[in-house]
Amino acid sequence: MSDRIYLTRDGYNRLKDELHVLVHQTRKEVLEKIAEARSHGDLSENAEYDAAREEQSQTEARIADLENKLSTATILDPKQIKTDKVYILTSVKLKNLQDEKETVEYTLVSSEEADSDLGKISVRSPVGRSLIGKSVGDKVHITVPKGELHYEILDIFVK
Repeated sequence: MSDRIYLTRDGYNRLKDELHVLVHQTRKEVLEKIAEARSHGDLSENAEYDAAREEQSQTEARIADLENKLSTATILDPKQIKTDKVYILTSVKLKNLQDEKETVEYTLVSSEEADSDLGKISVRSPVGRSLIGKSVGDKVHITVPKGELHYEILDIFVK
């Protein structure tokens, strides 16, 4: 049995849209590639056929993965998220204790919605795991592959 995943409405809709494209467009395109490759004759030495079958395998695996995620998803309402502590869907403003002038802001999301370019980090990442359950004023020491990070939580809010 799979773990429940928590998504925003937008995140849920993005996964649903991706599934729709894979099922109704990509799957058909891959089947056409397989049919085209078959028409070229001997399948035992047909690299085009092998590549199309591999693409079909990857497409079907992604479809199954998305169906599983969508079936176990809980859609979170940002209006119901508390800000007394750091939870999934909260944003945090952090002061870098190694460079007092630097502040960073992250929004904690599920792994499926993480996007570091947008400041959305997974609750399963080292930073996310270290922040969950903390309050304003708490100091957090986080071990990451590049070393250690030292932050103080300045604010917790919902965007």
